[in-house]
Amino acid sequence: MEDYNDETLEISEEPQLRVEGEPLGADAYEKAAALPVIIPGVQVANIEEVVKADPDCYELDLNHNRIEKLEKFELLTRVERLYLRWNLIKKIENLDMLTSLVELELYDNQIKRLENLDSLVNLQILDVSFNRVTKIKNLQNLLKLEKLYLVANRITEIENINMLTNLTMLELGDNKIKKIENIDSLVNLRQLFLARNKITKIENLDNLIKLELLSLQANRIVKIENLENLTKLTELYLSENGIEQVENLDNNVQLETLDLAKNRLKSIDNINKLVRLEELWLNNNSIHNWKYVEVLKENKALKTVYLEHNPVAGEAMYRLKLRDIAPWLEKIDATLCR
Repeated sequence: MEDYNDETLEISEEPQLRVEGEPLGADAYEKAAALPVIIPGVQVANIEEVVKADPDCYELDLNHNRIEKLEKFELLTRVERLYLRWNLIKKIENLDMLTSLVELELYDNQIKRLENLDSLVNLQILDVSFNRVTKIKNLQNLLKLEKLYLVANRITEIENINMLTNLTMLELGDNKIKKIENIDSLVNLRQLFLARNKITKIENLDNLIKLELLSLQANRIVKIENLENLTKLTELYLSENGIEQVENLDNNVQLETLDLAKNRLKSIDNINKLVRLEELWLNNNSIHNWKYVEVLKENKALKTVYLEHNPVAGEAMYRLKLRDIAPWLEKIDATLCR
C-alpha cells in the first residue's frame, strides 16, 4: 500500500522498522566523517556555495534547510534530481536553466501556484504536495511527466492535465475535489489516488483500462459503480465512505486487495467471483449475522480479513468461527493465525 506521499490507509497494527544494508566498516565511517554535513532545520548559509562545491552533480538534496527562495542554481547543468522538501519556498522560479531535471520535489513548502515550469520538458516526477496550490495549471510542456503528486493542497477541480498522457501515477489526495473528471485521456494511468476529497460518485473512469490501483477513501461515495472497464484493477480502496452494499465488481476479477472498512455494510455480498482476493478489509461496519460471513468460503485465496468492530466480532469464539469458515486465513484483524 502506498503511503502519503502515499495514500493514508488506516491500519490496526504498528509498522515494522526496516533496516537496510550492513553496518558501516571503519573505512566507511572515516569517509563519512570527511563529508560536509547540512544539519536538518538549519538555514543553508549560501546556496551558491553548495552548488559551486559540485556543479556537475546529478542529484542535489536541500531538504529541510529553511530555504525561502529558489535561486543560484545556474551552474547545475547536469542535475537530474533536485530535492527541496520541508523548506519555506513560496514561489516556483529561477529553474529555467535546469533542463536536465527528471525529478523535482517541493513537498511541504508554501507554494500557492504551479508556474515557471515550461522549460523543464524532461521532468518525469513532480511533487508539490503539502503546499497551498489552488489550481492545476501551467503543466502543458511537461509531456514526459509520469508521476504527479499534489497531495494536501487546496485544489477544487481536476483540470488542465489532459495532455499528460504519459502519467502512470496521479496523486490528488487530501484536497477539495468534488468530481472525478477530465482524465479520459490519461490512458496509461496505473495508480490514481483521490482519497480525502468531497467526491460523491465513482464515474468517468471508463478509459483508464490500465488502472491497477484506485484509492477513493474518505469521500462521500454511497455506491460501488462504473468500474466495469477496469479489468486490470488489483487494489481498490473505498474505506470511510457511506457504502451500504458490495456490488458491481463482477468484472474486477483481478482484485487482490479490497478495502471497505468504515462504511455502512450489513452483509458481505457479491465477492465470490473475486477468486484472487487476498486482503479484505471490512472492519468498522455493521455485519451482525454469521450467515453473511459464510460467503467467504468461496474465496480460497484470502490471506487476511479485517472484521473487528463489527457486531459479529464481539461474539465469543469469534476468531475460531472465522477460521472454521476460511481455514486458509493467515491473519485475522491485526493478529497472525496459529
